[in-house]
Amino acid sequence: MRIGIIGTGNMADALGGQWARAGHDVVVGGRDPGRTNALAARIGGRAGRPRDAVAHGSDAVLLAVPYTAAVDVVSDLADALAERPLIDCTNPVAPGFVLGTQGGPSAAERIAAASGAHVVKAFNLCHESVWRRTPPVFDERPLAVPLCGDDAGALDTVRRLVRDLGADPVNGGGLDRAGLVEATAAVLIGLWVGEGVDAQAIAPPLAYAGGR
Repeated sequence: MRIGIIGTGNMADALGGQWARAGHDVVVGGRDPGRTNALAARIGGRAGRPRDAVAHGSDAVLLAVPYTAAVDVVSDLADALAERPLIDCTNPVAPGFVLGTQGGPSAAERIAAASGAHVVKAFNLCHESVWRRTPPVFDERPLAVPLCGDDAGALDTVRRLVRDLGADPVNGGGLDRAGLVEATAAVLIGLWVGEGVDAQAIAPPLAYAGGR
């Protein structure tokens, strides 16, 4: 697939590197030429500006910038992003592990409104180091990745990209449920970082979840 990546940070590095190694044609788009060239060389992709990445990403575009910049970034690229599958891995988590979108639409919904793209919320529940694991399997169980989106074609594309990481895509519902996934990230990050708690331990295994 032809994948464009907007951003040059850790998530761009981790996910872009895995997809390039899986044989996808990746272009990294960043505002700093030095950082962009270095990342593209490291992961085996090509470098350009954000608009170059969007133009290249006819199959999917990954938005891998801080949420505080995300809406402005996609607004500037809306003419090129319209109708494109756009993967949103941002987390609107503010200091104190609270949502920066409280009282309004989710980050994913704001990004969709600003870009006109077919947004799929994904990859936001794990630290970037998890996405560098090949594959992300824990105690013989592949990582499950919830996807929220409204466009069937975009969801199918992102499911393929999840499987290319060795993870399992799961249905998280429409884009109107993305805020629930973002809130889950705020809770998990607060437990992991703020309390040093194994957040996975807060939910029982499926066999016991329904009182069976």
